[in-house]
Amino acid sequence: MNLPIDKRTLWLVGGVIALLLAASAIGFMLSRTVHGDGARATIANLNARIRAWWVMVLVFTFAIFAGRIVTIILFGLTSFLALREFITLTPTRLGDHRTLFWAFFIVTPLQYYLVADDWYGLFAILIPVYAFLLLPVRSAAAGDCENFLARTAEIQWGLMICVYCVSFAPALLTLNIEGYENAGPLLLFYLVLVVQMSDVLQYVWGKLLGRRKIAPNVSPNKTVEGFLGGVASATLLGGALWWATPFTFWQATGMSLVITLAGFFGGLVMSAIKRDRGVKDYGQMIEGHGGVLDRIDSICFAAPFFFHLTRFFFT
Repeated sequence: MNLPIDKRTLWLVGGVIALLLAASAIGFMLSRTVHGDGARATIANLNARIRAWWVMVLVFTFAIFAGRIVTIILFGLTSFLALREFITLTPTRLGDHRTLFWAFFIVTPLQYYLVADDWYGLFAILIPVYAFLLLPVRSAAAGDCENFLARTAEIQWGLMICVYCVSFAPALLTLNIEGYENAGPLLLFYLVLVVQMSDVLQYVWGKLLGRRKIAPNVSPNKTVEGFLGGVASATLLGGALWWATPFTFWQATGMSLVITLAGFFGGLVMSAIKRDRGVKDYGQMIEGHGGVLDRIDSICFAAPFFFHLTRFFFT
């Protein structure tokens, strides 16, 4: 294995593990002291989330240290599972089966192969151009015209959000920034850390101060206070971690603001889809978090912004 380890990576990983240790200790103490069925249920959910975070952090950290190819494979599997959850919630017909085979077993692996091969010119257009044009042809050839437009659009949307957008996260590993060694793994870790901490901090601020709902029919738990507090806190966190990036403090702060806002909008859009389908979560794979897509919804929107801003201004 090629271990791209440097002090900055170790400091970031160590900080995340320290946070998880503190959260685990707090969760354990709360589970022993709270009373009442409602409070116990809340703490049980909190501890389930913390256990899930341990698993996700350890798997992600292993992939980062194992090297570029392992990380890309991990994100490829994540996209596959997320697409599976998305398609499960969409009505499909027999005429879609071969199209879905192409989406899962041809387009998705090809997209990540192009990322691994650093073929930016093709992976940037494979899905929004070629898959967009060719997959409907395959569906039309099946001869099933009932709800054809809706079915085709849902498959294309699933590919765009679950595969195309997510693939920009591991694509950070392909960026070469002059004077900044091992930029890719650190940038990827930075992206995931800031976006996920924004989600956590929005939840915390919302529980502490949340009063006014942002979009109660879409996501009842999202509040103005939680949004402002979470985005501001995560933006400051991202700025404080400028030393792990090729950015200055103010550049890192600006980058963090963009990706936390994109992450929030991603969560809002993906929640709207769940409400449309009448479900609470996309799946039940991750204890306390729902499905894979529930956990990466913010990254789906944040990753393309972060990748392109970094590529256009710093490479």
